[in-house]
Amino acid sequence: MRSAIVTGANGFVGSEIVRNLVNHGFNVYALYNRSKNRLETIEKCRTVHCPMDQFSKIPEKIQDSPDFIFHCAWSGSSGEDRTNIQLQLSNVTSTCALIEAAKIVGAKRVIVAGSIMEDEVKAVTDSNGSHPSKSYIYGAAKYSAHMMAKPLAVSLGVDLIWAKITNAYGVGELSPRMLNSTIRKCINLEAPSFTAATQNYDFIYITDVAEAFRLIAEKGSSYSEYVVGSGEAKPLRNFLEDLRLSIGNGLPFLYGNIPYTGVNLPLEKFSTEPLFRDTSFKTQIPFPVGVALTRDWLKEQEN
Repeated sequence: MRSAIVTGANGFVGSEIVRNLVNHGFNVYALYNRSKNRLETIEKCRTVHCPMDQFSKIPEKIQDSPDFIFHCAWSGSSGEDRTNIQLQLSNVTSTCALIEAAKIVGAKRVIVAGSIMEDEVKAVTDSNGSHPSKSYIYGAAKYSAHMMAKPLAVSLGVDLIWAKITNAYGVGELSPRMLNSTIRKCINLEAPSFTAATQNYDFIYITDVAEAFRLIAEKGSSYSEYVVGSGEAKPLRNFLEDLRLSIGNGLPFLYGNIPYTGVNLPLEKFSTEPLFRDTSFKTQIPFPVGVALTRDWLKEQEN
């Protein structure tokens, strides 16, 4: 039986990867920190308490040589903690510790959940005279982890793949990120406000994310990076209008009320062509369907 370790297994992305792997016959070691409530509904996964600062102890906790390690753990992935420098730097250190642990346990491949914000960070910092907001500290830490983990992995002979998620959403997410907040406002009949929303964006439903990660592990090219998205990136306003028509309850969406201080990545940065070429991955959940499923689930949580 194939086996896998998933860090951050009780998180939004990590728990869905665990579920996908179990459904495909993997023996899964689900590493969690404080809670394992999301994992209680997933049969046949083995939960292992292992905070990020204890990754060096993975060889003691798991007596197995896994085929894959999926690294989804990340402290401060939303809210004000995105700007906490020390917290974000601790993620970089923990990612490198995981690579070292992967070598010891004999993992065949490590797949790390990166972020499209890494490209935003590089674009804004390379631009003379730019004024990036503090929210880019999160993306800078993701980028730093990538830049440090890859040479470390090469030196140790650990096969590393970096999977940059555009924007994951769907059933199970409780964060205050933009799409979730917008859906909640639609439920509560509050007109949402946005920037002009002309910047390019992409969203991918959570079950599609998990499927992409498994296929990357099984078929991806060594020491590569892939964008994990829908393959249909477009200006954010187009997505928001699709949402409004699908679940907007007739509310007006107010554009231009919030200043936008970020960078607009070109559409080619969102390309999923390498992912499709190497793994044949295609999404299964269209955006209007995904936001409706998410709306229904969020309404259940409020009852």
